[in-house]
Amino acid sequence: MKIQLRKDNLAKDILAGIIVALVSIPISMGYAQVAGLPAVYGLYGSILPILLYGICTSSPQLIFGVDATPAALVGGALASFGVVAGTKDAMELVPVITLVTAIWLLIFYVIKAGRLVNYISKPVMGGFISGIGCTIILMQLPKLFGGSAGTGELVVLIINICEQWKYFNPLSAILGLGTVVLILLAKKWAPKFPMSVVMMVVGACLGIFGNIEKYGVALLPTVESGLPTFHLPNLSVMLEHGDDIVMLSFSIALVIVAQTLLTASNYAMKYNYKIDNNREVLAYAVGNVVGALVGCCPINGSVSRTGIGDQYGGKSQVMSLTASATMVIVLLFGTSLLSYLPVPVLTGIVLAALIGIIEIGVAKKTWKSDKQEFLIFMAAFLGVLLLGTVYGVIIGVMLSFVAVIVRAIVPPKAYLGVIPGHEDFYTLKRNRSAKPIRQTVIYRFSGNLFFGNLNTFQQDIENAIEEDTKQVIVDARGIGNIDMTAAERLVILYDNLKKRGIHFYITEHVGSVNDQLRLYGAGRLIDEGAVRRTITLALRAAGVEKPYPLVGVAADEPYEYVEANERLAEFEWAFGDNAEERMEQLATQMADELVHSHDYSMQGIMEAEQHVPWGRMGLFDEDELLERLEFHLTELEAQGFDDVEEIERRIEQRRQIIESKINNLSPEALEILKRHRHEIEEHLKEQHPEYYERMMEIRKHM
Repeated sequence: MKIQLRKDNLAKDILAGIIVALVSIPISMGYAQVAGLPAVYGLYGSILPILLYGICTSSPQLIFGVDATPAALVGGALASFGVVAGTKDAMELVPVITLVTAIWLLIFYVIKAGRLVNYISKPVMGGFISGIGCTIILMQLPKLFGGSAGTGELVVLIINICEQWKYFNPLSAILGLGTVVLILLAKKWAPKFPMSVVMMVVGACLGIFGNIEKYGVALLPTVESGLPTFHLPNLSVMLEHGDDIVMLSFSIALVIVAQTLLTASNYAMKYNYKIDNNREVLAYAVGNVVGALVGCCPINGSVSRTGIGDQYGGKSQVMSLTASATMVIVLLFGTSLLSYLPVPVLTGIVLAALIGIIEIGVAKKTWKSDKQEFLIFMAAFLGVLLLGTVYGVIIGVMLSFVAVIVRAIVPPKAYLGVIPGHEDFYTLKRNRSAKPIRQTVIYRFSGNLFFGNLNTFQQDIENAIEEDTKQVIVDARGIGNIDMTAAERLVILYDNLKKRGIHFYITEHVGSVNDQLRLYGAGRLIDEGAVRRTITLALRAAGVEKPYPLVGVAADEPYEYVEANERLAEFEWAFGDNAEERMEQLATQMADELVHSHDYSMQGIMEAEQHVPWGRMGLFDEDELLERLEFHLTELEAQGFDDVEEIERRIEQRRQIIESKINNLSPEALEILKRHRHEIEEHLKEQHPEYYERMMEIRKHM
């Protein structure tokens, strides 16, 4: 990558880099401990890995570093291996995990696997990461009040918290909890303020001048000064934990690619530049190779530190170079001060950061929008929390496939009907004005038809058939492919319905589906006329002609009969039950736009319509909007607005143009339009008689 050295932003890049480094000191040290390493290794992972990533990356803004999720995965795995954090065994095992993670990343680069992140659903990733965050919080929680960190899964961690309660130290609890609360409050009320750095400085001052050690508050072990040295990881540990390391490293590499690429892509879209996904994966691999050589845990793109860099105006990887240089200065000259940092304060900084990775927003959103997605989120979350990170990875991958399978097995489906006066077919559930055709089932199935969803397909049709049903029509425009099982089942369904005196048709699909029917031995459906090009042709083949006989509409009523709100068919499709309210909002916004623009010409009215959120619309809907706009202008006149008559004159001219266009299309449609106008005016007369009378006076004067 070519490092941008623009003079207009160089000072901001350097300042952002220094702030990122200062914030990284406590967080990186804490995450190193989470991963089972001495705290200083978090600083080691913040020099060369970040420097080389900054040189190799195509993303000008992303910050690389020791981060929560990979550290949590490693820490959880060490516990499952029975390796005690901070020991020689841990210091030998963790770099090997980092090296194997880098190898996986290199494999991902070779096979161009960056696009695979698109196949991991947000609920799966959110539940997985949230489970890791909660697990590490429970591990580290005793350190807030003077106890020791735990290992294991949920039940074991809760038992450890209860056991460590006997070591409760009030001052430690005040320092630890106070740190968490202050950082979280600062994130909410002053997100640009580096509260983590402030708490680190305050903690170090207490350690130096407050003599808090004599009150039982633990301080960090001595942090050795000097730059890291290079060592080849001890690959002999693969003999004992090889399979587990390979699986764990694969999951870490997958998480690194998913989290880091998504973050980099978000900033690229935000600031309108492009990144090379495959080059990014290579940069992640390079950073982790160097991380393994200095003994660090796997390294990831940091969402929080990237956000801090963005807040302070950083626009290039000069930030990373500056952050790396700042960390060199700290290791050479500032480590003696770090030894005075109270453990509860450092733990509080880490826990506040971990709380930030818990996807509460995703949980709330899935609960409100899709209970199935919420269950997937919870399954991934509880899988990590109850069974551990390795099993959590397996559950997460399985759930990703399950989510895809569920979508295929239960695709969007609907029963269709007719809106009187319209040519097309509309979803009965979504459009209140749509009516079923008598003795007819029209069923839309929007997914490929195969053995996994055949029962759903057939059961939906069976459930819709009534005693008087004469024809079943499948709107198959969403079916682009069928398998052998589906072809055979369609023939069976056709024959069974035929025996019951019910016509069966498949319509609207692409021609290749007909080829597949012939290939799988179901060509009889085509030969016997069960396959038709359109729903209209299928109805004609069944002897159902226009005007279609509709349920709830008397047989002697004219075909052009239109229910109230029929004009809102497009709005009902988009807004459902809120369609009429939405139309009122558009009329209000259009009135405001006219008042503020002071352009009352015909063009001004059309531009005002274009400026409202929905934009220009069809002739019927536009006439409805103008009718409602008149009412709102009358309201404005009552408030002292003087130009109502001028706007009314232009509205009337526009309505005449609409009438002319509709009349050219269909004189019958114009009569429908006029009846609908009358319905709206009667509604206004009943609900707002004073405004209605004034509106009629203006029209009469016109």
